Amino acid sequence: VQLQASGGGSVQPDGSLRLSCAVSGLALDDYDIGWFHQVPGKEREGILCGTKDNGTTYYRDSVKGRFTISRDNAKKTVYLQVNNLKPEDTGKYFCAADWPLGTDCPRVNRGLWGPGTLVTVSS
Repeated sequence: VQLQASGGGSVQPDGSLRLSCAVSGLALDDYDIGWFHQVPGKEREGILCGTKDNGTTYYRDSVKGRFTISRDNAKKTVYLQVNNLKPEDTGKYFCAADWPLGTDCPRVNRGLWGPGTLVTVSS
C-alpha cells in the first residue's frame, strides 16, 4: 500500500498548482484522504481532508476558498487544487490515509503517509 504525492513546484504569489496523490494497494473509494503541510522546523499540520462521500473537512481556515480537493476513484488519485498561493503556503505537502487502522480522515500521528511534494511560493 502506497501513497505518492506529486505536482509541487516553484510559483509566484497568486499562482496555482494542482497536486496529485496517487494511491495504490487499497480501494480509494473506501477511504478519506487528508492533505498535510509542513515547513522546516515545525510539525506537520492538517490542511483539509477529502471524504469518501466527496465532502471536504477543512482544518485550516486560511485555505478556504483557495484549496479544493477532488478525487477520481477509477484513477485512484486525489487532487488538491491550490490557487492564489501565498508565501506562507511554502512547504512540503503530504497526503495520507488512516490505513490500516481506519478509513476516516487521518490524523497527524498515525496512518499511511507518502513522501510529500515541495511547494515554494516566492517572487
